[in-house]
Amino acid sequence: MTLIQNEKSDSKEMIYKKTKKGRPPIGKKPSKACLKRLYINESKSIREVAEILGCSKDMVYRALMEYRIVRRSNECRSKLRSYKLITLKKGIEEKGIRGFASELGVHENTLRHYLNVVRKEE
Repeated sequence: MTLIQNEKSDSKEMIYKKTKKGRPPIGKKPSKACLKRLYINESKSIREVAEILGCSKDMVYRALMEYRIVRRSNECRSKLRSYKLITLKKGIEEKGIRGFASELGVHENTLRHYLNVVRKEE
């Protein structure tokens, strides 16, 4: 029970009112079909799904658990995996490592590290 001020009267009369504890839910719970389409088919993140559906990311997470949809791992895949090694080397030769890294939207150290890892695997 929570002590609140009576809104109807001008006096400072206080009354007790039953209130629920915890954070109020934000938005509606997403449907299973929406989650499958956005999270699995379109490979959106939980945060992106929550923004699209207008609910909290916690609600999306709980809905995934409830519908028994397997979550992806937290391991992030590098954007650089989508480029061929030859394309990366050619871009670095033309624009330099700094310029090409900024064009790709990654830090230059990330690009250097990726090239070193790929060379070791060959």
